[in-house]
Amino acid sequence: MRHGKKVNHLGRTDSHRKAMLANMASSLIKHKRISTTLAKAKALRMYVEPIITKSKSDTTHSRRIVFGYLQDKETVTELFRDVAAKVANRPGGYTRIIKLNNRLGDNAEMALIELVDYNEVYGKEAESAEKKTTRRGRSKAKKADAPAAKAEKAEAVAEEAPSKEEAPAAEEKAEEKGE
Repeated sequence: MRHGKKVNHLGRTDSHRKAMLANMASSLIKHKRISTTLAKAKALRMYVEPIITKSKSDTTHSRRIVFGYLQDKETVTELFRDVAAKVANRPGGYTRIIKLNNRLGDNAEMALIELVDYNEVYGKEAESAEKKTTRRGRSKAKKADAPAAKAEKAEAVAEEAPSKEEAPAAEEKAEEKGE
């Protein structure tokens, strides 16, 4: 039984696992999203989130601690300069894991892990969802105006549609262009 064992060893020795997670964390910080297996993505989330939290306080001590984990100067610089500024007011949950289709070769579960604040697609959907309001009932004024609005729409459609005389001429022009 695995009571109380939080670390997924991922079938690797301790040194291999630490080196792999450090490389994956560096890639995630540099590229803002990476594709990997689901198990590695979950292990990486537990590895990288405390590092990002540590980067919020830009001191020499925290830089040295983070460098001990990542072992890459450029990544540490980018983490403290760009990423820490974006996540400054976020209390946690810096990464998002999105499941993908299984890998063709060995049918492994694949996932996309990304930094939450760097994805523009999800941010726009969330803003538009907040603005949309749903109303259950209709007011009496709208019910009275509804037949008048339908009549106005019908008139607008009638004006846009070509008359009976113009329709054959439009068809002839389309046939000439096709030939």
